[in-house]
Amino acid sequence: MRQEKKIRVLVGGVFDILHVGHIHFLTQAKKLGDELVVIVAHDETVRRRKGREPINSMYERAEVLKALKPVDDVIIGEPGALSFELVKKLEPDIIALGPDQDFDVLKLKEGLKKHGINAEVIRIPYVYKKDIAKTSKIIKRIIEYFCE
Repeated sequence: MRQEKKIRVLVGGVFDILHVGHIHFLTQAKKLGDELVVIVAHDETVRRRKGREPINSMYERAEVLKALKPVDDVIIGEPGALSFELVKKLEPDIIALGPDQDFDVLKLKEGLKKHGINAEVIRIPYVYKKDIAKTSKIIKRIIEYFCE
């Protein structure tokens, strides 16, 4: 349980190759509250959702995220789908979704309610042009540059 009431914002993601889109997302999410907690995807979740090995391990990704100014804490997620039990333990006031995260907001809200989690869900919009930075596009550019 938290001692003093601060507005806790929770975000999640892979954050495999950190790029400017991630920085924009985390900065905007932090502005929604007093503290920002990040759930970084478990390596097994990356394999299942992205269909590839993570470039950086979950421990490396967590360490990089912890070093960022907007981030107050980083938790490594459980393998598989979103863990409502973990979310409940973290007691978020707000759950911020990235502009390209494929969560169905209505289903997420239903799942939160079902598990007794009273958190507002907010989708963070793109700060700049939609495709300014995506990990998959960065990987593709690297492959094209070094393999052609």
